[in-house]
Amino acid sequence: MSSYGARSGAAAGYMMKMPPLADKRAAAEALCSTCSGPIYSQGLNTFKVPMAMFEVNRAKVVQSMLEQDPSAKGLILLEGGKQQTRYDTDHEPVFRQESYFHYLFGASQYSDCFGTLSLPDGEATLFVPTYGVDVATVCGASPDFEFVKVELGLENVLDVEDLKAFVEREMKRLDETEIESSSSDGLNNEEKKGGGEPATKSKLYLLKGLNTDSGNFATPASFEGIDKFRDVRDDESLFRSISESRVFKSSAEIDIMRYTNWVSSMAHVEVMRAAKPGMMEYQLESLFQHHTYTHGGCRHMSYTCICACGPSANILHYGHAGRPNSRLLEEGMIALLDMGAEYQCYASDITCSFPISGSFTDDQKSIYEAVLAAQIKVMAMLKPGVTWLDMHREAEREILKGLIGCGVLDGGGKDLDEVIETMLDADLGAIFMPHGLGHFIGIDTHDVGGYSPGKPARSERPGERKLRTARQLDEGMVVTVEPGCYFIDPLIDAAMSDERQKRFLTERVNDFRGFGGVRLEDDVRITSDGCENLTLCPRAIEEVLDVMSGGSWPPATDVLPEMKRKWATCKEGRMEFLDM
Repeated sequence: MSSYGARSGAAAGYMMKMPPLADKRAAAEALCSTCSGPIYSQGLNTFKVPMAMFEVNRAKVVQSMLEQDPSAKGLILLEGGKQQTRYDTDHEPVFRQESYFHYLFGASQYSDCFGTLSLPDGEATLFVPTYGVDVATVCGASPDFEFVKVELGLENVLDVEDLKAFVEREMKRLDETEIESSSSDGLNNEEKKGGGEPATKSKLYLLKGLNTDSGNFATPASFEGIDKFRDVRDDESLFRSISESRVFKSSAEIDIMRYTNWVSSMAHVEVMRAAKPGMMEYQLESLFQHHTYTHGGCRHMSYTCICACGPSANILHYGHAGRPNSRLLEEGMIALLDMGAEYQCYASDITCSFPISGSFTDDQKSIYEAVLAAQIKVMAMLKPGVTWLDMHREAEREILKGLIGCGVLDGGGKDLDEVIETMLDADLGAIFMPHGLGHFIGIDTHDVGGYSPGKPARSERPGERKLRTARQLDEGMVVTVEPGCYFIDPLIDAAMSDERQKRFLTERVNDFRGFGGVRLEDDVRITSDGCENLTLCPRAIEEVLDVMSGGSWPPATDVLPEMKRKWATCKEGRMEFLDM
């Protein structure tokens, strides 16, 4: 007998006694606040993630589904990530769980799974594969269902072979439950249910929707026999609910992102201390990865490391195919290092810029200070109610002001603010910052929800069209703030041929060809009345130079409180705040 068949009666009885959704969420939040119950950790001093965090996520999604349709019932079905192989070989890259699946089940280490949530009670069932002797000999024994259930804090764990039977029986049970409950209230089934049929048929809710960053679609779960449910299949409701739920982070999610930022910030500091002329860019990447894995338990990077030095720093996504972090570091170069580690699939995304030689030239200092001024300006304005598009424009203003100050742009001796607005109208900001100010971040580096249905559409203007969202900010969102200033020859050449733009450019711009660029990027949480900077990297010029000369970090005193860094460290698996 299958494991589902053996348990189905008990499971059905249990589901009838499930606590109300609000009670489940409250209990899960209490476990998160004390870091109690099942815990994910990589051991040693790595962060302890309460698995109740995923119970909170599940409750949020189910509640959102019920807010869309109070009569919603049925099963939410997701398919987890599959273990891939490289091209036609049997080489297996390190497995990383599919992000939506991870958000609900936290099963970061289990591939080829399925998961269901029942509506309206939110009971979670994970389906994991079991192996024959041949596979078990190579990969280890099949998972023990009871162990996985306790490990992940789930109600049920079953064999993936039981999925079809489970879906069929649960969909039927949910329909029958409604009919039985209507009979018990004394009303006639014919009156209330139309001849014994449920007023609302149970639906099978599958995940399908567009990722507006990649242009790819989330793939709905599929198994042999799913066509039986085509008449009750819903491919729209779940995507709306789960993607919007991911936009707003719980306290537990903020804690794990505070950890990934702490680990990655300390790794950036170690790289700053080690970097010197004569090294290769890939050595900086290696040092970062070594620190985050050795000291933070972070097996995965959030994205491909960008170690762009000298002229390489004007290539926004350097480090990918064709640009593999392979330049030799030389005297006088500025380094732009965009690297972030992830832990339990939660990302960090941090960029530091600093002089390889240990001191800034005048031109490097001017550009660095312009970008830092943009960061500070945006930090001062971030709060619920502001729009991301407005923040992008504020960053452009500060960078243009800095470029006027160092003579790259001509202010014409007129009112500075008026001149800058004219430059913005001419889209000059996009010549020097040709990317958006930042993006949502969470389980994915470019997290979902940027252009959800019903939210502001993408702008068509240069620079602004690169924004990954144009939404109004709200409490609980986490965004990257990453202004930059780059000297990209094709863009400069285009500006010098544009009637609207060329009148502002001076010959001084040619001095910066080959300069590269500067970017500063922090991960920032929107609070009820402002923001909290989760990233703890050196930002003031004196901080950068002090660290590069061997100074301690974190510092004894915060010389740049405008950056709103909330200083913390990991101690015994928990994040503790520091009194600066």
